[in-house]
Amino acid sequence: MKLNSLQNDRAAGVLVALAAGDALGAGYEFGAPLPDGTGVTMKGGGPFGFAPAEWTDDTSMAITIAEALLDSVSSTGPDAESALTMMVRGWTAWAAGAKDVGAQTSSVISSAKRMAAAAGRSEVDAGDFSTAAADFHARTGRSAGNGSLMRTAPLALAYLDRNPAELMVAAGVVSALTHADQDAQEACGLWCVAIRHAVLTGRLDVRTGLPLLPASRAAVWLDRIETAERSRPRDFSRNGWVVEAFQGAWSAIHFAGLSASGPAHLRASLEEAVRGGRDTDTVAAIAGGLLGAAYGFTAVPFEWRQHLHGWPGLRARDLMMLGMELGRSEGRRHDSWPRDGRHDYSMWSRTDVLVQHPHDDGVWLGGVGSVARVAELGIDAVVSLCRLGVDDVPSVAVADHATFWIIDSSVAGDNAHAGFVLREAAAAVERYRAEGKTVLLHCVRAESRTPTVAALYGARVAGVTSLEALADVQRALPNARPNPFFLEVLGGAGGAAPMIAEGTPAAAE
Repeated sequence: MKLNSLQNDRAAGVLVALAAGDALGAGYEFGAPLPDGTGVTMKGGGPFGFAPAEWTDDTSMAITIAEALLDSVSSTGPDAESALTMMVRGWTAWAAGAKDVGAQTSSVISSAKRMAAAAGRSEVDAGDFSTAAADFHARTGRSAGNGSLMRTAPLALAYLDRNPAELMVAAGVVSALTHADQDAQEACGLWCVAIRHAVLTGRLDVRTGLPLLPASRAAVWLDRIETAERSRPRDFSRNGWVVEAFQGAWSAIHFAGLSASGPAHLRASLEEAVRGGRDTDTVAAIAGGLLGAAYGFTAVPFEWRQHLHGWPGLRARDLMMLGMELGRSEGRRHDSWPRDGRHDYSMWSRTDVLVQHPHDDGVWLGGVGSVARVAELGIDAVVSLCRLGVDDVPSVAVADHATFWIIDSSVAGDNAHAGFVLREAAAAVERYRAEGKTVLLHCVRAESRTPTVAALYGARVAGVTSLEALADVQRALPNARPNPFFLEVLGGAGGAAPMIAEGTPAAAE
């Protein structure tokens, strides 16, 4: 599907925000609710000993769904039997070495493996899982855990260009691979349809899927949603049950939205979900998938993205790529951004500019061509404000390469959260410098984005206004002329000369 820049940002945000919520809650899992105002960090630990900023089974199982859908998108389609079989085989491989596997999911995996062996097969298939899940439900009458809702978000991305009714059905099918209960299937369907709606429109509306349910079931879920909106996450003490996990996630989003908007809403919601206690990682992961769909990759704080990691050896950038590629329905494209090895800027001129920051000689300001000099100059960290390929900065550790999406445009609607992103980039420079690292801050030609962030950073370290800091930056970078919108972020007003000369390529994201 052809996505505009804001939809692309939102598709990229789904898995990243899901994983951020998951990792944020991991260290608090099974704990009691926390008092209002208690700080929440990606501290790691918890009952399963996760590392700081490491995601748990919630994200790992979602990644398996995403990869299966991505690998099937160019051939048989996202709801094909082959995609379902890729999912269950991926879960089986993951569970063999996982720190934590939900009890119901673990039981289904074990039963499915026995069925496959009895049939003389070395690998499970989707039918084994569905049968095992149905047997579990028939035997126990209790198969409405939250384990399918926590992982369901990627499915919404594969259905952006399809009828939401099809998505509702598909979500039920994927849920029933491990969780056959009606509540689990409907919760996944409603949450997926809400994620799809948020990616396409930027709006949070968990009711949008209700008309797709039978009237009697829609009434049940409407009552549950309204209860969530009168409550706080801490009020749902049985959030291992899919219904209360759904309610806990939505109540976190609704309550935080009463006093916050944009990126601040995303952050406040996930912190509220974690303070709710008990199954903290799962409730925050569920909420994160929907919040990322509404606010995008650009709304996820860098301090959460910097060290975010987990099975199978992935980082935030990998999740961003999966989300974008699923949303575009084009499969894995190794020859184009964001998966390309080297991003081509050969058609651009004046990309080799490189100067030291006038307020801090441990910070270099440059164009994209200066990235090639990182090792030569002993630069330890890079803050990128334009697109780069996955191999463009090989000498810098992943956690020391901060990427920010910002289009050099004076049209406010071209960027979802321009002021937030610019300030986050400046904070990343400050964060790296506090760690003793030498930093390269760059965009394509160091004319608009780079001097804006440099001025924001300079104001912090020099104790001057942002516009005073910009004047100093412009003396070091004579071509530095932030666009009018960026000047407003800096506290200025009025016009400025355009950054891109006539006939040159449009500014890269």
